[in-house]
Amino acid sequence: MLYSLLSYSLWPFFLVTGLIGSDIAFQSEAPLFWFNVVYLTIVALIALAERLMPYDRDWLAPDGETINNLAHTLLSKGAVQLCAAIGASLPMGIATLVQPLTHPQFDLWPHALPLALQVVLGLIIAELGLYAAHRFAHESLFFWRFHALHHSVTRLWVVNTGRFHFIDSGFKIALSQIPLYLLGAPLPVFLWIGAVTAFIGILTHCNIDVRTGPLDLVFSTPRLHRWHHSRVIAEGNTNYGENLILWDQVFGTYFNPPREPSRDIGITGRVAPDFLGQLVQPFSRKGARQILGKAPKAVAPQTAISEPVPADEARPSA
Repeated sequence: MLYSLLSYSLWPFFLVTGLIGSDIAFQSEAPLFWFNVVYLTIVALIALAERLMPYDRDWLAPDGETINNLAHTLLSKGAVQLCAAIGASLPMGIATLVQPLTHPQFDLWPHALPLALQVVLGLIIAELGLYAAHRFAHESLFFWRFHALHHSVTRLWVVNTGRFHFIDSGFKIALSQIPLYLLGAPLPVFLWIGAVTAFIGILTHCNIDVRTGPLDLVFSTPRLHRWHHSRVIAEGNTNYGENLILWDQVFGTYFNPPREPSRDIGITGRVAPDFLGQLVQPFSRKGARQILGKAPKAVAPQTAISEPVPADEARPSA
């Protein structure tokens, strides 16, 4: 009974606790510092829960990618998020002094609504951009070569949540945040969307045996995201939502059959073994073919130039 209770309560507990901690942090004199304290505390608690009640015990075994995962989280995705934060907050700060030059001329944002409703509206709008970017990354060979880095892991756990190529992260942030900025959304909305995304992100990747039940109809949960990481393309090209699953429901990509999600995750291709190699690999034709799982093209004696990847070939893995 205790195990069952924990299975149903841990996901909402971690999310609600993280958001309550974020609220306290945002009202403090050092919001960034205290938000990171809250975030790292939740990460540590999730990592502990993964050891005590894992969804898959095989995923507890080291895969040799922990250093790369941390590097991508801190240096690749982290740098993109920092630039996005500066891009959103600096113009808004200056706008208080020079409004006509730094802020959209047509402010369509419903500022009169309570902040909570503004955040919900912002999430729905941002999620459409995240959904479009994520789906496009799966259906376009060009963008898949960058997104495949995230799917190349063979186990899901809290530490590889931020394993994204900076091109992939930048594309998603642009499509999700620019519409909000153009609509005139205030800075607190951006902050809260960032907080929700941070905590749901580490929870979708967690290797904890959680039961989310009806929450699967609203949020991107570990169960839905495990299907998304399946090697089977028909299973993996689903559940693109980052926080909410709304747009998957609307566009018919929601997938949640009545059986356990796949434990066979990864891609058919291969990524470079080191952090710097993983960053530069997608930019070369040879690297793209490795990621896509294609054999190297034969090089004719008179040339050393590889042939381009055919644009009409199907993506090798979800």
